[in-house]
Amino acid sequence: MKKIAVSILSGLALAGLGLLATAQAQSAKEMTFFLTSAGPGDGGNLGGIEGADAHCVKLAQAAGSTETNWHAYLSVRPIVDRSSGRPVMSQGINARERIGKGPWQNIKGVVIATSVDDLHSASNNINIETALSEQGQPINGRGQQPNRHDILTGSDPEGQYSTAGGDTTCGNWTSNSAESSAIVGHHDRAGLDQQWSSLSWNSSHGSRGCGAEDFPKSGGDGLFYCFVAN
Repeated sequence: MKKIAVSILSGLALAGLGLLATAQAQSAKEMTFFLTSAGPGDGGNLGGIEGADAHCVKLAQAAGSTETNWHAYLSVRPIVDRSSGRPVMSQGINARERIGKGPWQNIKGVVIATSVDDLHSASNNINIETALSEQGQPINGRGQQPNRHDILTGSDPEGQYSTAGGDTTCGNWTSNSAESSAIVGHHDRAGLDQQWSSLSWNSSHGSRGCGAEDFPKSGGDGLFYCFVAN
């Protein structure tokens, strides 16, 4: 009888796990936003904007998503010829123009913004509880170890490429140099002071370098946001 009971319990446990996996897969199919659980592994060198998009697709599909039109929320600055001062690339790329029209929801079905304007307003729903990874896991914020709340964006608060001096995009996402930098946001909306920029999800401050070993110096891990460009 004990063997039969154990067999029944094991069967129920396996069935439960199967239902959980099925539910997770279905949730992943409906997911249109996530925060990467890890970067590609070479600091701020994401393989350019195309490499960042490919990383979004890779992580999403590994989690069960069937979407292929994933785009990284990253801006790209115009490239200027230093000798002439003229732009080599006439226009930059704004993160807000890469991600579609919305709405977007995380793997648990929680809507984080209904539109591009909503995403870049005070009413968006990005915080430490909603900015989940592609696997549905929360990402450590300030006060947790290790702190991973610096999220790469290269953007100003409106989601446009920054016109500030110096590097703001890790060499347009091709550099892992300690001399480079990128604008980051805080997914947990937490900072060292009460200035608005400290609480911004997409534009809080510059990173202390672009190497994998540099990002943790200010509380980062080379993570970025991914959206389905619907």
